[in-house]
Amino acid sequence: FASCCLLVQALGVGLFLRGFFPLPVRSLPRNGAVSEPPPEPPPTGLASNWTKVPSPLFKKAVIMLIDALRDDFVFGSKGKQFMPYTTQLIERGTSHSFIAEAKPPTVTMPRIKALTTGSIPGFIDVIMNLNSPALLEDNLIWQAKTAGKRIIFYGDDTWVRLFPKHFAEYDGTTSFFVSDYTEVDDNVTRHLDHVLKREDWDLLILHYLGLDHIGHLSGPNSPLVGPKLSEMDNIIKKIHTSLLSKEGEVASPRLLVVCGDHGMSETGSHGGSSEGEVHTPLLFISSAFDRRNGPTKPAELVQQTDLAVTLAIGLGLPISRNSVGKLLLPVVQQKTMREQLRYLHLNGFQLSRLLQENTPAYEKDRGFEQFKMAEKSHGSWIKLYLEGNTSEVLLNLGKKVLKQYLEAIKMLSSSLSKQVAQYDLYSMVMGTVIVLEVLLLFLLSIPKALSARAEFDVPLSPPLCSLLFYLLCLLLCAVHVVVCTSAESLCYFCSISWLSAV
Repeated sequence: FASCCLLVQALGVGLFLRGFFPLPVRSLPRNGAVSEPPPEPPPTGLASNWTKVPSPLFKKAVIMLIDALRDDFVFGSKGKQFMPYTTQLIERGTSHSFIAEAKPPTVTMPRIKALTTGSIPGFIDVIMNLNSPALLEDNLIWQAKTAGKRIIFYGDDTWVRLFPKHFAEYDGTTSFFVSDYTEVDDNVTRHLDHVLKREDWDLLILHYLGLDHIGHLSGPNSPLVGPKLSEMDNIIKKIHTSLLSKEGEVASPRLLVVCGDHGMSETGSHGGSSEGEVHTPLLFISSAFDRRNGPTKPAELVQQTDLAVTLAIGLGLPISRNSVGKLLLPVVQQKTMREQLRYLHLNGFQLSRLLQENTPAYEKDRGFEQFKMAEKSHGSWIKLYLEGNTSEVLLNLGKKVLKQYLEAIKMLSSSLSKQVAQYDLYSMVMGTVIVLEVLLLFLLSIPKALSARAEFDVPLSPPLCSLLFYLLCLLLCAVHVVVCTSAESLCYFCSISWLSAV
């Protein structure tokens, strides 16, 4: 009897966990079939002469990740006071600024996965945050290494555990000593003077932990925050001026990305979904962009997963297969219309393929329908382009196709993101009810358990013959039938084929 109850109890717990940890959106493994980039949509009666991924926009890129960097630390009063060089770049420099929204859980390891894969990690990753295994999912770092790019990393050793044997050179720092907010950053900065003079790398990643440690110690309003932001501002200035000084020697410009993995709450912690924890700044700084003029516009709100797609396009790499991110169009707006349409088509094709592999009725998805419509319009535009048409008709059609792609990509990304974040509440409720019912069964089977004459051997028949027990079972069956017949999708048990179950 006790063994049966424990098995049912385990079933209830398992059902609850299945609802709480939904299945992630996944594509083929990265070592599966070779992913060749799709050609341009073929125009009627003609063949496109462009079938490869466009050349990289940037020769080198530096990613500077400042742990727990809130958006108001850069765009608010603290940014104006303590980060004057960064503020000048945002308001008058050659940059594009965004507010990146991070999905919970807002802890470091899941956020690094989101930044590099473009996918949305789940709460199960919180358990692995302190002992991160190697990341086997398709990601930007693996794509860059496969393409022969030399990657150098300094900072939080979570990256070293996630991407073993990916870095040509690295120096990891531990985040265990929260009281240290000085040496943990000095151990990163001490490499800069030497590495910035060299030309033997393609991607440099820096992860600073000091600001996060200050937040844990004394919160976002600590007097230590200001000096740390000033320190970060000076590092941004050093990197930016060094990249600019080298651009005269090369044809392609260089890119500096400044971002945070997550923010911090008003108490200095993180992991939840408060605005301070999920909103982080995302800055793209490069001489390839037009210099800002006029009044400063508020930073646009984007998703943190958009960084992986944008960097992949910028570095001439394939987009990660599991990415649900959208290309940040301002980063590529300096390119020709044909190149912009090509970038958006690559992004839309990857999202539509991911949708096909995870949604049986993908053809009915509005985003998929919009993408197919945009592809047809794109083919018409290419036909005019290849025919040498340079009239205003070509320009207007190009703008129309651009808008169609943006709408399709937005809807596709939204559909895929909802699948990741859609918890099976019904499975969670049913699991909880099963656990409670087993506890009730114990109470019914041991009516004298709390009395002085409690017996060890309890007969099985009284609880199983209890009218209350059978009424509860009947009630649960009725609720099950009502919910599964009225909901748009069946629960886990009803979705299983009876033939396969048997």
